[in-house]
Amino acid sequence: MNLKKYFNLKSLLTVLTFGGLSLGQAMAQATEEAAKNEGLGKTVSYYILLFLLACVFIGIIGKVLQVYELTRKIQGKKSGIAWDKFNGVMFAAALILGLYGAYWSYTEHGSLILPESASEHGVAIDSMFNITLIITTFVFVVTHIILFLFAYKYKHSKKRTAYYYPHNNTLEKYWTIIPAIALTVLVLMGFFIWRGITNIPKDQMASAIQIDVTAHQFAWDVRYAGKDNVNGRKNYKLIGSLNGLNNLGLDLSDKRNNDDLKVNEIVLPVNKSVRFTIGSQDVLHSFYMPHFRVQMNAVPGMPTFFQFTPKVTTAEMQEKTNNPEFNYQLYCAKICGGSHYNMKFLVKVVSEKEYQEWLKEQKPIVTEEMKKEYQLALSKQNSVNNQIALNN
Repeated sequence: MNLKKYFNLKSLLTVLTFGGLSLGQAMAQATEEAAKNEGLGKTVSYYILLFLLACVFIGIIGKVLQVYELTRKIQGKKSGIAWDKFNGVMFAAALILGLYGAYWSYTEHGSLILPESASEHGVAIDSMFNITLIITTFVFVVTHIILFLFAYKYKHSKKRTAYYYPHNNTLEKYWTIIPAIALTVLVLMGFFIWRGITNIPKDQMASAIQIDVTAHQFAWDVRYAGKDNVNGRKNYKLIGSLNGLNNLGLDLSDKRNNDDLKVNEIVLPVNKSVRFTIGSQDVLHSFYMPHFRVQMNAVPGMPTFFQFTPKVTTAEMQEKTNNPEFNYQLYCAKICGGSHYNMKFLVKVVSEKEYQEWLKEQKPIVTEEMKKEYQLALSKQNSVNNQIALNN
């Protein structure tokens, strides 16, 4: 039997064509079935099936090509496909496609990043990230051009022998010292920027608007300091006291709690420094306001702090983003349980006049009912103390 008759290039293309059609039909059918069925599990299983079908098809192509090469070898002919040249061309094509893919990602996904920082310190953070991005992009492009072009230029050839070049001290100095210097500069830049954000003089801490934020599954409780601009003490042992009214564990023996305000939204005056005292009642949460470049962990049993100055009002940001529905938000950036996604809190930045008007409308966090319960509990404790004293 003449193998040439059955294993020529025409028959190979025929097999590949019908194989591709069969795979295409199978993938289309699987996709259609996935669309008909509801549920994430079923959808994932269909995509896994598509991946396996693609792997099988690639395997079939490989086996067919092996048969094709074996046939030519039996017939005493040269290899039908110059694999060394083919691989080199594929590397060059991969370079072009990869660089275009990186460019496409920068242009398409780059438009989805956050707008300009709405806080003063955020400008320095954005600058640091931009410098890091420029450096890493430059290194990425240069190294990949060298890598893929070398794979193309120095593809295997029987006319050329590889040169054995095991060691070069000069080159090693360059690729060790230069990255070390660059990384040191970036690390120091980040250190000094973070130090400038967190290392705030005591007089500036005291003069900032004081806001206390308590996280718990799955909500935020926010209170503003009153006219004294000092939040009263809290005690975790008092959480749920006063007949269940004291959900924050306020220590009512500290009179500074009496003028603190309970709010349902965070309203900040533009260009005024605000200081957040952040805590958690249960698990680890994260106080996250991306547009202000603010993130700080809310740790059970240990208060953390973040102070910043907003510089763009909500109305101005709505104009900048061309989105009249835009609002700043406080999120939790730690996956803290099943309803983690619910931990959102509205944040507004307004003028000083609007802020003062809003402030007048807020109610004290210590209600009259809480005061009555506290006095009742206090009188009971005094009675117990008196009885103990009499018994002694």
